[in-house]
Amino acid sequence: MESSIAGSFENGVVLITGSTGFLGKMLTEKLLRCCPVNTIAILVRGKKGLSASQRVEDIYKQTLFDRLRSEKPDFTESIRIIDGHLEESSMGLSSSDREWLIENVNFVFHCAATIKFNEPLELASKINIQGTENVMKLASQMKNLKGFVHVSTAYSHCPRSVIKEEFYNVPITAKELKNVFFDEESCLKVMEDWPNTYTFTKAITENMILTNGNHLPISIFRPSIIGCTKSEPEPGWLENMNGPTGLVTGVMVGFLRTVPNIGSNITDIIPADYTVNALISVMWDTVNRHKQSNGVPLEEPKIYNYVSCVESPLTWGRYIREMHDQYYVAPPLQSMWYGFYIFYTNLMVGSILRFFLHRIPGAFMDLMLILCGKSPKMLRMYKKTENMIDLLYDFSTKQWTFDNSNSRELWSLLSKDDREMFRFSLDDFDWKSYIKSYYYGIRRHVLHEDLSNVEKATSKNRQYDIMIVIMVALVVYGTNYFCRATFLLDAYI
Repeated sequence: MESSIAGSFENGVVLITGSTGFLGKMLTEKLLRCCPVNTIAILVRGKKGLSASQRVEDIYKQTLFDRLRSEKPDFTESIRIIDGHLEESSMGLSSSDREWLIENVNFVFHCAATIKFNEPLELASKINIQGTENVMKLASQMKNLKGFVHVSTAYSHCPRSVIKEEFYNVPITAKELKNVFFDEESCLKVMEDWPNTYTFTKAITENMILTNGNHLPISIFRPSIIGCTKSEPEPGWLENMNGPTGLVTGVMVGFLRTVPNIGSNITDIIPADYTVNALISVMWDTVNRHKQSNGVPLEEPKIYNYVSCVESPLTWGRYIREMHDQYYVAPPLQSMWYGFYIFYTNLMVGSILRFFLHRIPGAFMDLMLILCGKSPKMLRMYKKTENMIDLLYDFSTKQWTFDNSNSRELWSLLSKDDREMFRFSLDDFDWKSYIKSYYYGIRRHVLHEDLSNVEKATSKNRQYDIMIVIMVALVVYGTNYFCRATFLLDAYI
């Protein structure tokens, strides 16, 4: 057994797919900063007229890499860019790149996927299923492969209420799915109880790995909802509006004013840096398990559920409440209205609230934009945002029971030094400080505001307070006046 996690990567060559995504960038940064790797090969496809090299040109200038840049100024020399396209049978690789990968790669982290819930099934299948199959075929030819970790999702089998670290039956195999005609009726029939194409294709991919992956030193890593970082490389780092981040940001700037009542439900958020540490630890365990088997194929790949609800459950109510506590201290300057929200449990009531709190103000603001000679956008933004909330509805209202025995066992195997460098246990996790970092991370990295504008933002927020008080007073006065006038009219008649 490798004595340390970092030591298992010494002079190794790592292939990362999905390296331009949130998790892929975090993984690249951590490996380069903490592990003595020789080379990290990143598979990137050309897009919108840009080559792979052009696409990644500015990535390593991001603040995510500031700490690494300070500690290892020449870190980019350890990165090799491979131009490739997962969905193509040959992965779009040049013959020289393919030969280099086969001869040199020791570790494969397959993070690439489309995570859009409403991605057409045909495209989601090509990226998530066919893409994984293509990477596995390439890995099977690698002469010095030590480990392969496929990143799935804790919700791959979300139709179940209890999700263990095991394989489950699926309604159709990857091979059978290739022969399906992708019209809307066929897609709904094939997907059965899965609410979206993302989780469905992840489930089919896991089944395909079980069927085709036994000859590989492979494991499956299932993270839940990845949030911002806890501490590495800096607290609160994030870069997108996915999941709860988008919801909170919309409320923070006064854009969203009504949301589903999910307060008592558990939200399975996991810190991004802890997730990367767990992922690297899974690779270490995978390498050790297959080394100990002396080349004899294991019965089936091992699955690791990485979730927070077992050791340290967090409710949506606490998450939103503590976010709002920070809002009172440092509201965003670019807010369009005071940050408030009305919960709804009934979908019909929700539609009514959306009409009055979103559509009417949105139409008014669009009218103002038109009068100012600008293009209307508010109603379009509300439609897009509400569609996103509807897609996430099942995942914010439904509760799951997860088993994470393999992940907890893995933590018990780590040495004291590895637990410090690759911390991922969520026992006694400090959610209060994490949510505070999350709020300021949104403020800095999503809204691009620093703390120098807090005084100005607070003053602006107080003006919104006064405006709301005046509006409420006018509504109460108007309602009272109308009722009195109606009463007097009835008495007169």
